[in-house]
Amino acid sequence: MKKLRSAFIIHLAVYLLCFVVWIPLAAADNHASGSAVSYYAQIVPILKRSCQGCHHPGDPNGDLIVTTYADLTHGGMAGEAILPGKPDESLLIKLISGDEPAMPQNQEPLSTEEVELFRRWILEGAQDDTPAEVDALGDGNYPTYTVPPVVSAIAYSPDGSTLAVSGFREVLLYDTTNFELKARLVGKAHRIQSLTYTVDGEILGVAGGSPGQFGEVQLWDTTTHTLIKAIRSSYDTIYGLSFSPDASRVAFGCSDKTVRVLSIADEKELVKFDNHGDWVFGTIFSTDGSHFVSAGRDTALKLVEVDTGSFVDDINSSNKGYGEINTIARHPTKDQVLSGGEDRIPRLYKIFREIQRDVGNTDFNLIQAYEAQSGSIEDYAFSADGSRFATGCASGETRIYNVVDGKRLATMQGDAVAVFAVSFHPDGKQLATGGFDGKIRVFDPASGKLLNAFMSVPIEPAGSEDVALVVTGMT
Repeated sequence: MKKLRSAFIIHLAVYLLCFVVWIPLAAADNHASGSAVSYYAQIVPILKRSCQGCHHPGDPNGDLIVTTYADLTHGGMAGEAILPGKPDESLLIKLISGDEPAMPQNQEPLSTEEVELFRRWILEGAQDDTPAEVDALGDGNYPTYTVPPVVSAIAYSPDGSTLAVSGFREVLLYDTTNFELKARLVGKAHRIQSLTYTVDGEILGVAGGSPGQFGEVQLWDTTTHTLIKAIRSSYDTIYGLSFSPDASRVAFGCSDKTVRVLSIADEKELVKFDNHGDWVFGTIFSTDGSHFVSAGRDTALKLVEVDTGSFVDDINSSNKGYGEINTIARHPTKDQVLSGGEDRIPRLYKIFREIQRDVGNTDFNLIQAYEAQSGSIEDYAFSADGSRFATGCASGETRIYNVVDGKRLATMQGDAVAVFAVSFHPDGKQLATGGFDGKIRVFDPASGKLLNAFMSVPIEPAGSEDVALVVTGMT
């Protein structure tokens, strides 16, 4: 059976099952050849695919941003990009057409048909037909669930008082004594893929997005439960959020094969690393914050210098056939990274190479390979003291190991189908898991005993009409 990857296959399936009231349904083929070109249905998809990677708010190449109609028509350093009714005088047409078009950079040129769409749209007046977004959430209105969604991310706060759990467009905060719901943080991103706290616990970082629309980093004040800022980057859901040790920067992986590092203070994109060959699912900073490690579908663990964005090394030997990497985690106090995914074997690596690479591309950085899991590895968690780690697997099983000798300490059924998220309580006396069936299970790591189990979200009777957005699906 093919592995169930939460970042892609599982969440795609769930999205087909999870219907919400607001869904934009414009499609390019609904427009006959003789009708007006639609900006929203025909132009925007091309901009997302070929242009937004270099022209978004975090990295406005040439001061040109194309993520919104207003920014696109405003233009950049070279002046107005679009002159309505005058395609041949519009800078945008000059950049995307010709024998050797200047845009998009480092990608296939737009097809003749696509260039003609832009030309016709501008000739027709470059109208914005984006439908108004109706958002019934906020001001105390929350999603109403008839069944629980897949749990893709969980995290204990550094002081251990709170367990953060992913929902649909929200993060739910539970008290860790009685596991009562104490707050709900609702944002714009439909999917929540990653949750992590700053070391001091003052900020909860959220990574996710809305598929095919935007990726988003949300930063929440953990004292007031208010949104500090939401930073959009890339045109699709983002993954594997991590904070630098001083909490001045965030890193995350993208489906456009890049890793982005942003400055929290001014939201500026500091690094756009594009040396991966496929989707990037995980990022971690080194203990001093000078480097980051990233990993994903291309099987590679890559080491990058933060200040320069320079690629330093492949930490692992990607020619060993280990398979796609779904998750990575850094040891709490050491420059060591735990990697796992498709081939089901946890591997612990030194982040910095101590032995010169040989022609055989030997796995010199490997500290230890642990026993194979019962399914593809979907998430890791280290205990706060770094002595143990837990695995969450697509088989629904969770295991706990000694880091040093690899001894298996406990085995638990963390989900009825697949575990996508695991987290240790800071005191080491709780391990929380979440996954496909939407339940949170809390175990005693020492004995493997189930301490508590509850739905990740409040469940309402079907047909509830007291809020404007209802999420349905399957367990």
